Amino acid sequence: MCLVFVCDEDERVVARQVAPGACPYCGGAVQAVDVESQWRFCFLPLCFRTKRKFYCSLCARRLVTQY
Repeated sequence: MCLVFVCDEDERVVARQVAPGACPYCGGAVQAVDVESQWRFCFLPLCFRTKRKFYCSLCARRLVTQY
């Protein structure tokens, strides 16, 4: 007997905003993007999170904040 587990993660962009600062690589403007992610196991939602990610609008690099 073989069991197949289907796990999936859906991400969708909720909002985009202009963030203060400049990209350290190219000097472009920084965008703050709010992303909702939802983990599913066999089509049942397990976890729901909202994250804020930062991207450069010119070179499209993902920027990581340091604490």
